[in-house]
Order: sequence, then C-alpha cells, then structure tokens
Amino acid sequence: MTGKKILIVDSDAASRNFVARSLQGQEYETLQAGSGKEGLIFAWRDRPDLIIADPTLSDLKGEELASKLRQDPRTANVPLIALSTDPSLARIRSCQSAGFNEYIVKSGEAVAALNEAVARLLGLSTGTAKEGGLLLVFLSAKGGTGVSSLCANFAMTIAQAQPEARVAVADLILPIGSIASITGYTGEQNIVTVSDMDPHETTVDFFHQQLTEVEDWKFHLLAGSPDPESSNHLKSERIWDIISTLRAAYDYVLVDLGRSLSRISLPLIQNADVAVLVVSADLSAVTLTKTLWDYLKNKAVNATSIYPILNRAVGIEGLTKPEAEAILGFEIRTAMPYLGSNFTVANNQHLPFSLKFPKDTAVIVFRDIAREMVDLARRLRTA
Repeated sequence: MTGKKILIVDSDAASRNFVARSLQGQEYETLQAGSGKEGLIFAWRDRPDLIIADPTLSDLKGEELASKLRQDPRTANVPLIALSTDPSLARIRSCQSAGFNEYIVKSGEAVAALNEAVARLLGLSTGTAKEGGLLLVFLSAKGGTGVSSLCANFAMTIAQAQPEARVAVADLILPIGSIASITGYTGEQNIVTVSDMDPHETTVDFFHQQLTEVEDWKFHLLAGSPDPESSNHLKSERIWDIISTLRAAYDYVLVDLGRSLSRISLPLIQNADVAVLVVSADLSAVTLTKTLWDYLKNKAVNATSIYPILNRAVGIEGLTKPEAEAILGFEIRTAMPYLGSNFTVANNQHLPFSLKFPKDTAVIVFRDIAREMVDLARRLRTA
C-alpha cells in the first residue's frame, strides 16, 4: 500500500497526530484537517485514497461530512472510516447510514482495528473485492452445526466436479482450527505462520508452492491455528491481504469461519460471493441465527448472497424446515439429510464423505448443493 494518501479529519490535534504517526510508520502519506469544512476542501482538492474522520467535529456533524463527500463525484467512492469517541449504537447506525464504511470507537484496541480496516478498505477500493477466484465463506450462529465438515466436503465436491479448477480452503476458526483434524493435514504452514510473514513473501507463487493438495480431498489447505496460544500471535490485519492473494491464486477459495464473528470475519462475509449460513434444527440455534442475520443486515450484507442450509448434524429431532423459516423470516435454500454416525466415521478416518460412503444418497445432495452454490456465486459476480 506504499504511496496511498490518507486524510485525517479531527478537531483534536493530539488525536490527529497520533493517527498520522501510526499510518506514516506503514509508509502511508497523510494529510490533516482540523475541521469538517477544512476536511471537505482537502478531500476535493487533494483526492485522498481514504478518509478517517471523527464524527464529533466542532463545526460539522460527521454524518453531514459523509453525506457531502458521498454526493460529490470526486469523493463518492472514497472509503470513509469513523474514528469516534461516541460508542452509542444510535451514532454508529447514523454514521453508517450517512456513508461511513467503518465505525471504530477510540479505545485501547482502536489502533489494531484501524490498521486492519485501512489495509482492507484500500484493497477493496482498488476493485479487488470482486476479482479473482470465487469466495465462499461458511459460518453459523452456534457451534456443533457441522460447518467445518460441510465446508471441507463441499470444497472436495467442487474440486471433484471441476478437476481443472484450483480450489483452496482457509480455516479461520479461532482459537483452534478444525479442517486439519478433519482432513488429516499435518503440514507446518497455517494461518498464523503465514500472517507473520512479510506481505511481499506471501505471493501467488508462494501459495501455489507451499499449500500442498491434501490427500484424498483434492483441495489446497491453509490450516487454522494449531492451538490457543498460537492464535494469540495471529496478525489479524493481514487476513484480507492473505485472502485476496489466495483468490488471485485459486479459482475457488472456501473460508471456514465456524461461529466466530469478529472484525476479522465480518469483512469476509460482507465481500463474499456467497456466504453459506449453516443452521441446525434446534430452537436455540435457529433463534441465534435470527439474531445473527439481523446483525448482518445492519452491516449491509446482501441478502441475495446468503445461502442458508439446514443441517441436522445431531439428530432427526427438532424444528421442521417451515418452522425454522417462520422464525428466521427468510427461506432456507436446502436441507442436508441426517447422516447418522456416517459423517463422524468419515471425519475420524480423514476421508471425504463421498469416498467413504460413495453409494449413500447424500453424495448426490452434496453435488447438487455444491453446483447450486457455485452457480449462485457466478450469477452474483457477473451481476
């Protein structure tokens, strides 16, 4: 990102200087404005690549500043970050509605969150959000819904159906990854080791050479954190860059988020071609999923990119599909049949379900759902 120009708008000179020093240490060029009106002049004259503004300005409300920037063609598409002393939910929503891409509250964790947001939004502003391989993220609102097993098996199914395609899986479940134990992967590379590398090292060629194809699974794996202690060393600000490079290297990138929802995972959900939302049939999981979906809608996640799957991972009991849909308020696209202990047996032997039980009718379901997800991702990408 060397050479990118960032405008900082804040009435507090000490705060402006602190943010500027942090950004300059990362080789960004910075401009500073002490008022909203001055910020508008700088933005329209100097054309920054990104703007950071405290919405509690002395002369101009942050919402008005964002509205004016969004209405002018010179700054309509410039990423905006609110860095604010106001933590109220009402202020967060009003700023997002006015046009801010991110809202970060000034706190002890603000610097890390700001660095991650800047790196990600500058990457998105160059048009990379919808370039490269198709991005499919897998998530749920509750643990134990079989997200990792489904992610791994759908990745294998896509790779099997398209042998000419390059397929990668990235495990972002924290604090311990899940895909390695399912596939039997024992390699040294994982998301923590890769995030610790210099960005100039983690190139397309690096991933082609270092992410070996997992035996029997036909996809390349960027494994998750091997233990909780390692996860503490994950450089979260590198995640978007890593996923973007994976998309440049592979035709399909499937990301396992499990039930982790954070500033790391939210941008991936927001910019995924398809977000596969796994729902189990018990009432508590469905209720939590409704809460999760309401949150994602407030974060501008496109409903058309959500692909809900009802997965009866723990038994045939629970809500029916219509009952779950009535609570959720949206249609569940498909349902996985109850696989009994077969899924556990396949996972314990580190085998894809379709290899362990090739005659099971669920194999056909896997193929149909995988094809439908890919078709949806392609339609949304072209649209």
